[in-house]
Parts: sequence; structure tokens; C-alpha cells
Amino acid sequence: MRNPTTVAVGLGLVGAVVATVLGFLTFGAQATVAPDHMPLAVAVPQGAPPQLGEAADRIASHGGDAVEWQVTDPARARDLLEDKEIYGILELNAGPALKIVTSGAVNPQGTQVAQQVLTGAAQGLAGALAQQNVRLAPPRVETIHAAGTAGRTAPLAASALLWVGGLVAAMAFGLLVVRPGTRPGAGARLTLVVSVSVLATAAVAGLMKLWDSSLNLSGDVLGFMLLTAVAFASVQGALLRLLHLRAAAILGPLYLLAPAVAGSVPEMLDPAYRTLLWSWTPFRFSTEGLRSLLQGVPDAPDVRTGVIVLVSMTVAGLVVMAWPGRGKAVETPVESRELVSSGS
Repeated sequence: MRNPTTVAVGLGLVGAVVATVLGFLTFGAQATVAPDHMPLAVAVPQGAPPQLGEAADRIASHGGDAVEWQVTDPARARDLLEDKEIYGILELNAGPALKIVTSGAVNPQGTQVAQQVLTGAAQGLAGALAQQNVRLAPPRVETIHAAGTAGRTAPLAASALLWVGGLVAAMAFGLLVVRPGTRPGAGARLTLVVSVSVLATAAVAGLMKLWDSSLNLSGDVLGFMLLTAVAFASVQGALLRLLHLRAAAILGPLYLLAPAVAGSVPEMLDPAYRTLLWSWTPFRFSTEGLRSLLQGVPDAPDVRTGVIVLVSMTVAGLVVMAWPGRGKAVETPVESRELVSSGS
């Protein structure tokens, strides 16, 4: 018989280890946030006065390790913003006049930080020109693919809710159906994936419309959400088949990564978190792809990347779920009663 005191000490140690690991995975990522080579652009029109080009070079030379400036023309800068290769633009126009350009299709945290940096750069330039008796008006702000509060929140929320919906259904299936001596066949497991994917997608779409009726839930958006739900449910089902309820030790912490890491800007994360967590977490692929589709940018690179990753997750998960077991699947009690009834 185990000594209760020894067990209590051991469980206290386990709790401390779990708290340390979860703290590292979640709050640690947020506690170490700081800009690290955040890509921005300073744009000068072709044929602009030489002093504007000199001003752009002067701004770019003060980026340090926090900001990585690209000096280019406005058209090229907007292409970079559309492709999400930068987080914002400071345009220097003849006059001189300044304009800050951001995009609602870009990670909102990155946009917020970029706007602060761009505003600071504009103020610094205005101060330098004031010493030369050149007065600048405050910079105008332009947002392409403008997004409301719901549009900024919905992509990450949808990813997290689709994961939770699949996780709850898979865990309940394991508790209620997968018992000693009862192993459901591939048909039952795949039916669960289809059921929870369709219904969870419909539920999340309804919530998004409730939050903001103007959100564009097009066929592309709904299809991407359904693909996300299928990918998540397939991976969850595969892990539960391999590890049974022990898979909760993996699937639960993965959910905690969603708000802490997937919604963050990689250039704002400590390099260790960027490499070990952000680079592979599935939530970032679904979140960024869905954000682009919601804001009407279906050609953004993260949409294509998201589709590739989610399809790969789906295929891998379904193969594991449908792979024949070592023995014949045993009917559930409900199936057994139906067979007896039909036989009689």
C-alpha cells in the first residue's frame, strides 16, 4: 500500500512540473514579446525630389534590431503588404506629405505595432524637417482591406473553437463507445469526423454572423473552415486511436497554444518560441489563411500554405483512423441489439 504522504509529495511535484511546462508554452511566449527585425517599408515615388530619397534612407538606417526597413516605391510596397511580407508602409510623397498604410488582412497585433513604429518614424522625420523650416502635416492613415473588431478576432476564435469542438466530441466518443471489449469500426470513427466537422463549422459560422453580420462568409471561407474542422478532428481521432484517453495530455496543451502563440506575430516572439512553437503549431496556418479569406485576399500565400498543411493533416489523420486493426472490430451494444432484432 502506498504511503499517502509520499503520494502527496509526488503529486505536488507533478503539479509543479505541469505548471512550469504550461507556463513556458503559454504565458512565457507573451511575457517575452518584443520586436525583432519586424519588416516594414518606406516608400518614395519614382522621380521624387532627392531629399525624399535621402529621408527614406535616413529612416531605414535607424531600424536597429527591432525593425527591418525596405526602401522601395509605393506600388512595390503595396504588393509586399498584400503578400504579408511587411506589416506596414510609410509613404513619403512630394509636398512633402506622409501617409501610413496598413492592411486589415495582416495579423492585428503586427499591424498595431507597425502603426506605432511608423508613426514614430513620421514624427522623427517631421522634427528633422522642422529644423530646416519645413513644416509637415500629420501623416494620413490608410487601411486597405479594413477589418472591424469581429473581423480581427474571428480567425483565431474560429480555429480555437473548431479544435475544441472536435476535441470534446472525440473525448466523449472515447468515453462512451471505446470501452474494454468494444472497438468501433472505421465507419463509426469516420462518421464522427464528418458529423463534428459539419456541425462545428455551422456553429462557428453562426457565431461569426452573430458577432458581425457584415462578415463575408463566402464559399471559400466556409470551405476553408470545414477543411480546418476536418483536419483537426482527423488528427484528434488518430491520436485517440493510438493513445486512447492518454492523448488528452497532448491535445489539451495544444489548445492552450492557440491564443498564446498562433495569434502572435513571429517577429514579436523570442527566437526560441518562434522556432520551437510558432513554426509548427497548426493554429497559425488555419488562422492566417482564414483571415486572408475573410478580408478578400484569397491569393495571399498563407491561404495556399494553410490548405497544404490542413490537407496533409487530414490525410495523415484519416489514414490512421481507417487503418484496419489487428483484430476484427467489435460491435457496440447498440449495433449488437440491432443485429439481434433483425435476426429475430
